[in-house]
Amino acid sequence: MLPLTRVAPVPGVLDAPAVATRVLIVEDDPTVAEVVARYLLREGYQVEAVADGAVGLERALADPPDLVVLDLMLPTLGGLELCRRLRAVAPVPVIMLTARGEEADRIIGLELGADDYVAKPFSPRELTARVKAVLRRAAAPLVASEERGLLAAAGLELDEVAHEVRLHGALVALTAKEFDLLAHLMRHPRRAFRREELLEAIWGFRCGDTSTVTVHVRRLREKIEVDPSAPRLVRTVRGVGYRFEPSGGDG
Repeated sequence: MLPLTRVAPVPGVLDAPAVATRVLIVEDDPTVAEVVARYLLREGYQVEAVADGAVGLERALADPPDLVVLDLMLPTLGGLELCRRLRAVAPVPVIMLTARGEEADRIIGLELGADDYVAKPFSPRELTARVKAVLRRAAAPLVASEERGLLAAAGLELDEVAHEVRLHGALVALTAKEFDLLAHLMRHPRRAFRREELLEAIWGFRCGDTSTVTVHVRRLREKIEVDPSAPRLVRTVRGVGYRFEPSGGDG
């Protein structure tokens, strides 16, 4: 069991060195926390676990980890509020743990900036794979090169080297995933992508809940479209998914 914070090393496995990737688990179920911690330790991560939301936020802000595994139902401070407060000040990747059927909470969590979620009951190996994928994406959201410079269309400019977006000259504040999504669509104008294709290209998941893509498209539209309810740049292709329309016009 893990009643406090620091996770004991798994018998027969050395604790991860100080330079290892650090994962903070915020989970009040000691059995779940222990199982997750043991699997992550076996993968070489440095792991810390807390059972209280307020304590988890305090730890994450005082010494930001590389990733947070976050339960939604927590004492003192709920997981959604913890995620909101954390992402307001630090770009720490977050994977939420939710109960099956909590679709509304999952959508809210994604809108607050969570990178992924895993529904309980879950396979520890699946969670470990999600952790690896999110960390991989966070470490290299885009590869800037001389060939990938400025993408421009309909008053929208995306600079892959400076990693910034401007709309009619005004800077647009995008999250890393929103930037990746927009860049991917702009690199392939007028090509319709299935949500599953975008999930793999941007998040690195070959399978999963495509609502992640839907939420990020909605958030992106709110920032770059004149009228998000009638998008002219990031279009919905019925029965398929989304495409980027460089003209920003009708059709």
